[in-house]
Amino acid sequence: MMGAGELVVIGREEVRARLTYEACIPVVRDAMIALSQGRTRQTLRQIIDLDGGRAFGVMPGAMGPGEVFGAKLISVYPENFAKGAQSHQGVVTLFDPESGAPVAIVHAGEITAVRTAAASAVATDALARRDARRLAILGYGEQGETHVEAISKVRPLDEITVWGRSPERAAAFAVRVGARLELPIRACATAREAVQEADMVCTVTAAAEPILEGAWLRPGAHVNLVGSSRAGPVEADRALVVSARFFADHREGVLRQGAEFLRAKAAGAVDDDHVLGEIGEVLAGTLAGRRSSEDLTVYKSLGSIVQDLSTAWSLYEQARREGFGARAAF
Repeated sequence: MMGAGELVVIGREEVRARLTYEACIPVVRDAMIALSQGRTRQTLRQIIDLDGGRAFGVMPGAMGPGEVFGAKLISVYPENFAKGAQSHQGVVTLFDPESGAPVAIVHAGEITAVRTAAASAVATDALARRDARRLAILGYGEQGETHVEAISKVRPLDEITVWGRSPERAAAFAVRVGARLELPIRACATAREAVQEADMVCTVTAAAEPILEGAWLRPGAHVNLVGSSRAGPVEADRALVVSARFFADHREGVLRQGAEFLRAKAAGAVDDDHVLGEIGEVLAGTLAGRRSSEDLTVYKSLGSIVQDLSTAWSLYEQARREGFGARAAF
């Protein structure tokens, strides 16, 4: 047990060892329900563009009156993954709701890797057909790997396809991740080939222009749009947005920063009402998700600070019970 005035630092290896998908998925699910019920507070993320396509982001928030609050400070260096490092690096800082003192600093890169995929798994469980078995991953970076593992926790996977701009890296991903997770993964030459028979699709790329077309998808497919986390870069075309039952992680965020939606809106193809609501509303049973086996559903993920805070707080509470993490007087 930590004493008064102590700050606990939970590093990457400790997060990796303890933040399993079995633990993270229900935490994220509860956080998204709380967000949609107005029990949390957050502002839109602030992003500063850096040189070379890099970025620095700040995400503050609070889980509710009398509950944990804090912020995530995160850098995004897309080229890092090819060098064996995480593309997202930073910290989640937690503050005690009673004293207002900082109590924990948690590795944000590892939390982001897991909780983002866990949120997609939550949305997939809520929106994908119950008989969905075929998964397509567009992108072969860290989020590609975490999404395969997370989705496998909510649907049994009979077939997994992966596509990326480098055929060699896509093939290496299929071999490496397939062996680690003991799942059948096949690299495809084109994005169309990867998705045309898929029941579930996850886009986890750094694409600036669409790499996924709605016309390629089979009826009843579910899509998680994850790679673009702000206005600007677009992973999917207008046809996909227009034809889908379109859900947000955070409606205000998607209305202002959801690139695929904003491009379709700018073209006059949709208006704000096309964003039907938040995944938390579907989870709580106050908003209809999939209405038929033929519906095309989309979950637009920008990433919400309540996912980071709730996940980091669960690790902090575990650290208090079990005594792991570095301690410092504060």
